[in-house]
Parts: sequence; structure tokens; C-alpha cells
Amino acid sequence: MKKILSLMLALTMCLGLAACGNDNEPTETPAETPAETTPVETPAETGSAGDYGDFAGSLIEEGKLIMVTNASFPPYEMTDDDNNVIGIDPDIAQVIADKLGLELVIDNIDFDAALLAVQEGRADVMLAGMSYSEERDLVMDFSDTYATGYQVIIVREDDDRIAGGNDDLMLVDAEGNVIEDVQIGVQRGTTGELYCQDSYGVDKVTSLDNGSVAVQALLNGQVDCVVIDIGPAEEYVEANPGLKIVEGAYTIEDYCVGVGEGNTALLEAVNKALNEMIDDGTVDEIMNQYIGG
Repeated sequence: MKKILSLMLALTMCLGLAACGNDNEPTETPAETPAETTPVETPAETGSAGDYGDFAGSLIEEGKLIMVTNASFPPYEMTDDDNNVIGIDPDIAQVIADKLGLELVIDNIDFDAALLAVQEGRADVMLAGMSYSEERDLVMDFSDTYATGYQVIIVREDDDRIAGGNDDLMLVDAEGNVIEDVQIGVQRGTTGELYCQDSYGVDKVTSLDNGSVAVQALLNGQVDCVVIDIGPAEEYVEANPGLKIVEGAYTIEDYCVGVGEGNTALLEAVNKALNEMIDDGTVDEIMNQYIGG
């Protein structure tokens, strides 16, 4: 599959992952949203909702911005010791909610289930290190880009076979020869899964619930590599001795906020708030808190 994505922001904002793009057919995905939610307190000073158009009728619940995510994608979303969802995306969503005069409520669910929740109108927005894809654009709408990220390849330190990827997203050795005999670990529902399945076929790709499980499969020798975004990749490699990241990007993609298909009023409000945050440096400040430049 040829690369269809383009760089839209400086790579200084790119250390994020994942995760993100998938086959849009909602197969075998739980229909209901799990009960685990994280209410986020809204500071007293909020923006005037009137500045952002008449979006109130576009919300699922009056006065609330319900966000879905999959908090296994550090530093974009993760949980703290009290199981609260924290990270770049929750912080960005909190400022958006403040500007719109809304209370932010975060539902932490599986990535596939989060996509479906927005598509079916059970959540207002999705922020999950989610990248734009043409397939997704058929069933949901996307905000302007707020960050650019790239996916990388994690391998075991003693494995020198894989040197990177080519334009067809095939894995190659140091001489540029395509590696055919390989089993690739990915997080289910992400663009990494989509790209690798398109390039290698379903049989060569092991889809797992999240990045942590995929990395454990690599450590156990069940897969030969893991394709995942750079942010979580660095976290996993630091936490698991014996692993390394192959130099260079496997793919480059843009992160956006997802809203329900045709929910124009909310999309315009989110875009206005988001672009204000980009213009005044708020997004950069949030990114730097977690990534450091």
C-alpha cells in the first residue's frame, strides 16, 4: 500500500503514535460503552460558548463534552495510579471543553469501541492519538490536524534482520531487500494494523489488544517486531530492556479529533477552539509537558 499521508506540522510535534487508522467495518466490537469513566473537573474560568457557534443541540448530553479514548498510548493517553486518564489528548480536550463552556467526561475503552462510539452517537469526540485515514473519513468527520506523528518498528536488540521499511510499507534488511518471513505485532484497530495487513496479509500480522500486549509478544518471541507510534514505542523500549527501535519512520501521519459524521456544528466549534490553541502556543505547551520539545 503506497503512503497517502503527508507532513502537515513540524516533526517537533511528532513524537506521538498511534495509533490509529483501521478498517471501518464495526465487526465484533462491543456495542455498549464500558462503565469506567473519568469525570474531569472544569476550571471556573471558561470561554463563552457563544463564541463558538450554536453547537448545544449537537451534544449527547447537555453541558458535557463526552470524549472516548484508549488510554494505552503514552504519552498521548494513559492512566495514573488512581486510574485517571491523563496525557496530551486529555489535556487538549480539557482546554477545548473549557473554551466551549462544557464539562469534560472521558470514557476509557478499547480503540475499536471508541471509534464505534463516535460513529453511533454515543460519544461527542474521540481523541486517542488518532490519525486521519480515507477509510475512516467515510464514517466520521475529522478536525484540523493538531500534531504529526510517525510509526516506528520495535525489534529485539539481538535481531539485526529488520533495518526499516520501504515505500510499499514492506520491511527491509540493511541492503533494502524485502523480508518475507516475518510475523508483525500490532495494536488492534490502528493504522499500523491496516498498513501491515495490506502489505503482508492477515496471516503475517498478529493483532493484539494494545501496545503493551504486543510488546510482550515480542519479548516472548511470538512476533518478530512491533509496528507502533514513536511516543509509546519509546515508553515501551525504556521499560523493557532487550528491545530497540529501528532507525527512521515506518509511516508519517496526522493526528485529529474525531466527531460524528455530519455533526458540523460541533466540528466547527472544536476546530475554532483547537486552532486558537495552536495559534497561541497552548498545544505546544501541552506537548512539551509530556514530550519535552
